[in-house]
Amino acid sequence: MTDFIQTSPARTVEAAVQDHYIPAEAPFSTVIRKGQIVRIEDSYGQQAVDTLFYNAEDFSERYSNQDTMREQGAAYISTGTKIMSNEGRVMLKMVADSCGRHDTAAGACSCESNTVRFGHGTKYLHACRDNFVIEVSKHGMSKRDVAPNINFFMNVPIEPDATMTIVDGISAPGDYVEMQAGMDVLMVISNCPQINNPCNGFDPTPIRVLVWNDER
Repeated sequence: MTDFIQTSPARTVEAAVQDHYIPAEAPFSTVIRKGQIVRIEDSYGQQAVDTLFYNAEDFSERYSNQDTMREQGAAYISTGTKIMSNEGRVMLKMVADSCGRHDTAAGACSCESNTVRFGHGTKYLHACRDNFVIEVSKHGMSKRDVAPNINFFMNVPIEPDATMTIVDGISAPGDYVEMQAGMDVLMVISNCPQINNPCNGFDPTPIRVLVWNDER
């Protein structure tokens, strides 16, 4: 059973050095400095938050889902998880988690995958890959720089035969994850616009991101 660790009482909204409201379906990015703690809050519940991390000084070093799963020996991310880069370095460490289910295997929705999964009528719906491409382009990157991502709050059970299915999320309004940066990182978010499967409860909603300085 996951050992949930609650946030520190010192992490109040008033003490935050960054406080961002991300609308439903929108992209977002910000830099988290080494030692800072970032909270991603699922403000309304059942909202998948697709997230990528890049070394803020060298974008060629970025989040690796394979290295992260291998380091933990687990398919899911929760308290204590070391979020690893493709260079085998710790980018962040998850220090608090009130939900307990976060996927890093199912990837991001795209117009192409929507068409395959849900039919040609969905081809022109906005998707996470679109959001990622829009947001990384602001930092001089392209679609080639969009790697497999973390899906915070997305519930993807993995069966013994390795079958994966996206099912109803278990996150409640106000659930959150908190991570402490082990290096300066660029965090890129797609507040998932998917409406064809239950990852967002078929109703995309806003989220909140807060950042605090190291408490030591």
